[in-house]
Amino acid sequence: MSTALHIEGLKKYFGAHEVLKGVDLEVASGDVIAVIGRSGSGKSTMLRCINGLEPFQQGRIRIAGHVLGEGPQNLRVLRTEVGMVFQSYNLFPHLTVAENITLAPRVVRKLPRARHDELVDKVLSRVGLLDKKHAYPDELSGGQQQRVAIARSLAMEPRVMLFDEVTSALDPELTGEVLKAIQELAETGMTMVLVTHEMGFARQVATKTVFMHHGRVWESGPSEEIFGNPQTDELRAFIEPNLK
Repeated sequence: MSTALHIEGLKKYFGAHEVLKGVDLEVASGDVIAVIGRSGSGKSTMLRCINGLEPFQQGRIRIAGHVLGEGPQNLRVLRTEVGMVFQSYNLFPHLTVAENITLAPRVVRKLPRARHDELVDKVLSRVGLLDKKHAYPDELSGGQQQRVAIARSLAMEPRVMLFDEVTSALDPELTGEVLKAIQELAETGMTMVLVTHEMGFARQVATKTVFMHHGRVWESGPSEEIFGNPQTDELRAFIEPNLK
């Protein structure tokens, strides 16, 4: 199986504070990786470095054929092949769902107008919102808006998808509908890296779970092993309250 993401010796500082302390990680194509850990452990910072949103001081990232850390990069091209969905939906309120979805493909990839409807129907079907394509964001629930944000990323046909705590602002019912959409996406073979606090979802859906602690990958492995037989006291202390 080919490698979709390879991180080697990643270090990131904010001023004098070292946030990432030499992160190494490898993700195979088709893998679903859950990244867990306490606030401040470096999870979201790592994700932002992967997508070129944060510069880093040391190390190397290779993702979807792009190498970061070896000179200037064409980040615009990188972000057409690496999708990212954030905690906040970031939808344009004055555009319909369909217009939000087609904006980037039209501007970046010069998608002809004749293909707009086909693309919108395809990606909205994948997140179960085909009937909402003419709605505006303020007419949707939080869970529906997050699913539109996922569809918008899928519209760029990325090779890898990154998710940064996409359910943390949602109540339990809406969280469930977003996680269901992500699970169905995983079943299509999409390579995904998810920073999440949903331990049950990580255990059931992720092929591999990575536990970050103090800016390092503290423990990683197949999800069932990570949750069923943690090898370090730090991971055991973290997951036991979350799984009750």
